[in-house]
Amino acid sequence: MERDLSGNGNPPIRRVVIVGGGTAGWMTAALLSKLLFRGYAITLVESDEIGIIGVGEATIPGIKDYNQLAGIDLTEMIRATQATFKLGIEFVNWREPGYRYIHGFGKIGTDLMWLHPHQLWLKLAALGQAKHFDLYSLNTLAARQNKFCFPDPRNPGSPMGHLDYAYHFDASLYARFLRTRSEAQGVTRVEGRIVEVKQRGEDGFVESVVLADGRRIEGDLFVDCSGMRSLLLGQTLGVGYEGWNHWLPCDRALAVPCESVSPLTPYTRSTAHGAGWQWRIPLQHRIGNGHVYASAEISDDEAATVLLAHLDGKALADPRPVRFAPGKRRKAWDKNVVAIGLASGFLEPLESTSIHLIQTGILRLVALFPGQGFNAADIAEYNRQHNFEFDDVRDFIIAHYKVTNREDTPFWAHVRHMEVPDSLKERLELFRASARFFVHGKAELFREESWVQVLLGQGMQMAYDPVVDMIPDEDLIDFMRDIEEVNADVAAAMPAHQAFIDRHCKAPPIAA
Repeated sequence: MERDLSGNGNPPIRRVVIVGGGTAGWMTAALLSKLLFRGYAITLVESDEIGIIGVGEATIPGIKDYNQLAGIDLTEMIRATQATFKLGIEFVNWREPGYRYIHGFGKIGTDLMWLHPHQLWLKLAALGQAKHFDLYSLNTLAARQNKFCFPDPRNPGSPMGHLDYAYHFDASLYARFLRTRSEAQGVTRVEGRIVEVKQRGEDGFVESVVLADGRRIEGDLFVDCSGMRSLLLGQTLGVGYEGWNHWLPCDRALAVPCESVSPLTPYTRSTAHGAGWQWRIPLQHRIGNGHVYASAEISDDEAATVLLAHLDGKALADPRPVRFAPGKRRKAWDKNVVAIGLASGFLEPLESTSIHLIQTGILRLVALFPGQGFNAADIAEYNRQHNFEFDDVRDFIIAHYKVTNREDTPFWAHVRHMEVPDSLKERLELFRASARFFVHGKAELFREESWVQVLLGQGMQMAYDPVVDMIPDEDLIDFMRDIEEVNADVAAAMPAHQAFIDRHCKAPPIAA
């Protein structure tokens, strides 16, 4: 990274200090130490006295981009983290008790001219000819059959060319794996509890953090990965928090691992309960489970009883509590502090976005990496993108609660009838009118396929695009039957998820 700095009014910073470890801290350290390969000193400060949340074990496909940028070998990572593959998320009891659907990654069927398959499916439903929407995407059909293999981009005409996937992994093992890489790439880890933050008198920039034993760690740029405490951005700089509990009433979680069972499913499961929902994340060595719930509607003891009653295998520990406040920091970058991960905001893990939001926060930092001048325009752009992304993901999560047929408990009656953000209201009204969807910005995380699967799965009543009526009914039926049959043939030829892992990337047993 050598450059001629003569005449440069914004010379480079040299010292990056990451406050906090865990997934956010070590993902930041691993990528920065890979990309800032010369002229930068990166220090990560973490304390063994302070626990990490570490419940985020499910990812979305963007994690593959992070791993590639960080130079991570896929097979090595899978074996080190007891990872499995993920084709999507199954939602159980969300629309109504007993109903289930999958929000799958990848493409849905094939377009007919410019008409997307969900428009055609809605016409089939009106004709009484529609089958379950899961049959029209290879991702969802393969998930149903517990199949998995890598996509084949050499064959774009086949559904295999558009298969997409992510991972389930043990978040603590992933952080340990990234720590090993980071330290090999020159990151200095400092063990210690921070007791004081020193700021410059003239402008309030953070100068250093002071540890309990008196050591002082100085830096130019500080990355706050201290979790929900937000030690630097929130507590020290006083950046406010915008709470969203009125839209997202769940504010607590209990997490517990249990023994594995067969078959090894290639998807996350989210099961709605009376005052929240339960996650199920299958790993090679265990299953991760958790109950996310609204404390105003159910006690902690009752929530634990519900969680333990719905495990597939024997619990391997006592449920671990996590308290949270859904929302975001009003700014993720202030002065010389950038918050990554929970320090910048929290959204419940319903769509596995926690690790993705860490990743995008790091990539934004790389794209807008500061010099010593800390230009206001760079900081403003970072915060604009931070706000857009959090608001966008917030709306998608709220839609799961708002669009439902359930009113069987006070919790579900409340969320079904609550007012929602105008941005979501407008999107739902357009979709209800004609099942049309338009992307609002390049940074929008969930695309049309995601919204379509969730809104159809949740039971939204909508009209189809009137242009569909120009296609003769028999042609429409034949076209959709072809999609269904091709997906069925391809899925049947795929190996079982467990067999694929056993052959290509089986992890060694975890030492007791």
